Amino acid sequence: MHPHPHRPTEEGIPDHDGYNRIVQFLFVCTANICRSPMAAALFAEQVGRLTDSVEVSSAGLLDTGRAIPPEVQEAMAPYGIDLSEHRSRRLTTQILQGSDLIIGMGRRHVQEAVLLDPPCWPQAFKLKELVRRGQASGPRRPDQGIRSWIDAAHGTRTRADLAHRSSLEEVADPYGGPRAGYRATADELAGLTAQLVGMLWPEHSDGGSPMPDLPATRDVR
Repeated sequence: MHPHPHRPTEEGIPDHDGYNRIVQFLFVCTANICRSPMAAALFAEQVGRLTDSVEVSSAGLLDTGRAIPPEVQEAMAPYGIDLSEHRSRRLTTQILQGSDLIIGMGRRHVQEAVLLDPPCWPQAFKLKELVRRGQASGPRRPDQGIRSWIDAAHGTRTRADLAHRSSLEEVADPYGGPRAGYRATADELAGLTAQLVGMLWPEHSDGGSPMPDLPATRDVR
């Protein structure tokens, strides 16, 4: 795993002061005003019913301080989520070093994370890739910690995988498009995050809607 000395080795294990470790989930997109705040909020809403040992946040590649578009607020309303107070923040090395699982909406976001903090590679995934690999490695076992499950999902990946882009593993960016696009992205993220929650906490979740099998990766360089 990521060799930062402050990073815990397993969730729920007391540190030297006697407090339980918190697992940090980070969602990343381009501007941190559409996809990543939606994904983080949906994931946090589901996880909050299951455990208090997780913290969820988001960041982007652009400037800090931007509010979400009104279309995002509308798309999240059916899920009972209010993002009106959200303001974007720019991804930094410090944020990455404090994260246990880094989830990009597409290849570029994982690339930028790894460029900023190369040791984060084993726990930096595209969201659809993580769900796909998690399905292949199986749900977390009762005796398996979250970080061990992340290791299993990472498997034999290499950085060379980041050289190729597959549109099948990108979450579409709705920014600037019609309202229907925002709703479609919100619905897709709801399904993907439900599947991720279901794999990480299978004893408490129905696992969400199954993700369709992805065809063989098609490179669109």
